[in-house]
Amino acid sequence: MGNEPDRNSPGNGPLLEVRDLVKEFPLNRGFLSRYRKSIRAVDGVSLTVRRGETVGLVGESGSGKTTTGRCILRLIEPTSGEVIFRGENILKLGARSMRETRREIQIIFQDPYGSLNPRMTVGTIVGEPLAIHKTVPRRERRDRVAELLKRVGLDPDMMRRYPHEFSGGQRQRIGVARAIALNPSLIVADEPVSALDVSVQAQVVNLLQDLQEEYGIAYLFIAHDLSVVEHISDRVAVMYRGKIVEEAGRDQLYSDPKHPYTQALLSSVPIPDPAADRHPVLIPEENPGAVGPAKGCSFHPRCPAVMEICRERVPRLLPVGEGQKAACFLYEKGSDPAS
Repeated sequence: MGNEPDRNSPGNGPLLEVRDLVKEFPLNRGFLSRYRKSIRAVDGVSLTVRRGETVGLVGESGSGKTTTGRCILRLIEPTSGEVIFRGENILKLGARSMRETRREIQIIFQDPYGSLNPRMTVGTIVGEPLAIHKTVPRRERRDRVAELLKRVGLDPDMMRRYPHEFSGGQRQRIGVARAIALNPSLIVADEPVSALDVSVQAQVVNLLQDLQEEYGIAYLFIAHDLSVVEHISDRVAVMYRGKIVEEAGRDQLYSDPKHPYTQALLSSVPIPDPAADRHPVLIPEENPGAVGPAKGCSFHPRCPAVMEICRERVPRLLPVGEGQKAACFLYEKGSDPAS
């Protein structure tokens, strides 16, 4: 699985750069609807992923993280914005050029069973990308599939079996084998371990890290489990209602979170010592039917540090320290904490 030797070189710039990504979905599709309303599932997201790096994208269910990942891959077409991969805006590519780019950007899905065709054998599933992109001659494809299965910890003799004959962890390993078949530079891992038992989660995470070290793969690791994200990520971006509200290096974010939402998320992470002194940040539960406030910061109805300015204006994602950004008026000059 030979890749470019400079893949990890920090001097080559970002592998992936997302700029002001927006995705809107219509709320009403009625034939007689006079006004068509929409909701922004992704609202101006900007992030970068460097070569060989893992960026964790975290947030509650419904925060827009999966939609962001699928827009980057163009599995869902964004409403606006730019997705710059290797210096080229892939949102402007035609079908043929995009097909070539897909060799470099792959995905691991959340559901290890639903993402595998139950009518295909494992050998056919893993070998399908090789057949579609014609990267390996037909006579060599079986050997290549056997090599991939072995690399993810599965017996190559299993390639004649069907997905229902495997455990959840084994199915996800099959998904990983399929994702690395074309030697990608970037993998979008969409909740890749959330459907697995805890012991199996650790095995799959360790496998992803081993593959990254061996082949220099970069990951956009989408998850809601903050413990897993802490273990695997180099940098972490926190999403709330379609926006990134905080971004920082892993150690910095977990030791000194700035945004009240990040503080609440981290304070809810279970710790193994029941006697440890904890000060949880309590926030009201979110109304499942709510679509966000009409104006102001989207988090202000739940924020324990809300100020009057939060109800009127949308905070910008600004530096709050070296390598750390937060979208919060607590750190903007000119805001009044006493309001």
